[in-house]
Amino acid sequence: MQSPPTFISKRSESIIRASEIGQYVFCHRAWWLGTVKGYRPVNETVLHAGTQVHLQHGRAVAASQRWSQMGYSLLVVGGLLGAIALCGVLGGKL
Repeated sequence: MQSPPTFISKRSESIIRASEIGQYVFCHRAWWLGTVKGYRPVNETVLHAGTQVHLQHGRAVAASQRWSQMGYSLLVVGGLLGAIALCGVLGGKL
């Protein structure tokens, strides 16, 4: 694996984002051209569309997790109510 570049970027930001690391690992030359030289990709519209698809997928996953959590919560509440009802029925017959 290659070591990270030793030059200082022209960017004013000092935060390295996960997407930049992914881009560097995938193709360090493309990272250098975009980050240091400021070249823009030719297929920006396709990249933007892919970003939108990922955002929609992320929202769908988050909604699915919320619904799953709601389902488990209702299952626990139902179990507690069932236990209380069972105790009430059995408590009267003992």
